[in-house]
Amino acid sequence: MDLSYSQDDETFRAEVRDWLGSNLQGEFGALRGTGGSGREHEALELRREWERALGAGGWIGLGLPRECGGRGATLIQQVIFAEEYARADAPGRVNHMGEHLVAPTLVAFASEELQHRFLPGILTGEELWCQAYSEPGAGSDLAAVRTRARIAGGRWLIDGQKLWTSLAAHADWCFLLARTDPESERHRGLSYLLVPMRQDRIEIRPIVQMTGTSEFSEVFFDGAWTAEDCIVGDPGDGWRVAMGTLGFERGVATLAQQIGFERELAHVIEIARQTGAIEDPEIASRIIDAWAELRVMRYQAMRTLGTADAGPASVSKLLWANWHRRLGELAMDVRGPSAAILPGGPYELDREQALFLFSRADTIYAGSNEIQRNIIAERVLGLPRGE
Repeated sequence: MDLSYSQDDETFRAEVRDWLGSNLQGEFGALRGTGGSGREHEALELRREWERALGAGGWIGLGLPRECGGRGATLIQQVIFAEEYARADAPGRVNHMGEHLVAPTLVAFASEELQHRFLPGILTGEELWCQAYSEPGAGSDLAAVRTRARIAGGRWLIDGQKLWTSLAAHADWCFLLARTDPESERHRGLSYLLVPMRQDRIEIRPIVQMTGTSEFSEVFFDGAWTAEDCIVGDPGDGWRVAMGTLGFERGVATLAQQIGFERELAHVIEIARQTGAIEDPEIASRIIDAWAELRVMRYQAMRTLGTADAGPASVSKLLWANWHRRLGELAMDVRGPSAAILPGGPYELDREQALFLFSRADTIYAGSNEIQRNIIAERVLGLPRGE
């Protein structure tokens, strides 16, 4: 991938900077640095307003074709926006699932009718989405899903349980993988459904995490419904569509994530200077390693953007997930004994403590380390499939 920027790209960068600088003011200015992994509870309603402001400014769905309501931005321009957004310390996005997963899936796999129905709500920031994939016993092994759906009275009726559903309590819609052929097994007989979340046949139970927050939920579907035409692809073709969605998950947002990582690392380095821990050769060596590995991750992410191959994407996931978990451990170590003391009660965490606790999950969600290594072994190295 060509990493150089043209004059048009630099003009686009200036436009992004000007818009963010002009709009992250006043009430929205208070959103700087809020939200993100482990902190989704922060200023949620105001961040929803910010999402609508982004939509009004034409900054949602940059890479979508113009005929679908997007901006038709190049890949480099999408990278530029993601980087400038992160550098501006703009708030964590509340509709990552809608913009970066559902929208491109609709463009790639859905009928024009479904695109016209759902894309406008995403692009204006009006409708929030969540992802209903994982289940008890079917997390990384997604093909083991047991949630079932059947047609009755012109609607899909859905029964089952989903787990680790991010922002389910606030979402308007979910995209859901369910078994629609009761005789099928594994990858066959699955369908990709779009389901309204605000109905009495859906129960949402927030899961309290080690951080004390509850951005994830268990979701129970007890005869929940959606319209018969709210299916992406054909019945039984859900696995192909779901894998397409997961491919979009490795998009330009990973580069913005890494700029967030840079800020976190800089904060840890500053603490190391304040505490004197940076004079410890072992700590200094770990900081240097973290800095160098972050640069490697950027180049790997840029390379991955140019391919739909799952192998490089799995390498990227292994790199950032393990790096971020080690950073959480480093943050504790540079603090010393004070890292074990809560700043307030009954369970108030400071920035480093929240980083340490939440990053323990990085190597599990979005595909565990074990699953990523299996993908690399089978699809890149050509090793036989494990039993």
